[in-house]
Amino acid sequence: MVQAIPKPFTLEEFLKLPETKPASEYINGKIIQKPMPQGHHSVIQGELYTALNAILKPAKIARAFPELRCIFGGRSTVPDICVFIWERIPRDENGKIANIFRASPDWTIEILSPEQRSTRVVKNILHCLQHQTQMGWLIDPEEETVLVYCSQQQVEFFDEPQQVLPVPTFAKDFKLTVGELFNWLSE
Repeated sequence: MVQAIPKPFTLEEFLKLPETKPASEYINGKIIQKPMPQGHHSVIQGELYTALNAILKPAKIARAFPELRCIFGGRSTVPDICVFIWERIPRDENGKIANIFRASPDWTIEILSPEQRSTRVVKNILHCLQHQTQMGWLIDPEEETVLVYCSQQQVEFFDEPQQVLPVPTFAKDFKLTVGELFNWLSE
């Protein structure tokens, strides 16, 4: 849903507004509310960020976060999953994970919902790549496909169950096939 704004709206004004459920994003001066996640989206998101953290977090390589607001490059977006390399996780003065992340993720993952427009999601992934994100995934549960985006490379398309999905170099120990990803919907 796009809200009509009667006057120019700044990112800082947006950040002062109360949070919405589902989350709203600030993109090019507009407030855009994300669609409510449904079953397929919810299952993939939960299983994937849990699987990522099971491999990356104990070794303090990186950490995956679900639905985390990231503020950078004049936008405020909420990727379905974002992964930050351990050293780049924003921390407060006490060394705890910060509440506000004013940084681009190292890996952004979006899961398409049935009523969501893929172009809007792709724009968010491309924005991330323009701001130091290493990789972006666009997962389409209905089509059982994954599009993989890397800076300065052609988009890769994965739809065969045996295909191993590429990951950023920091996540090289994380292995997942297309079949494993979409089998989570049957468990």
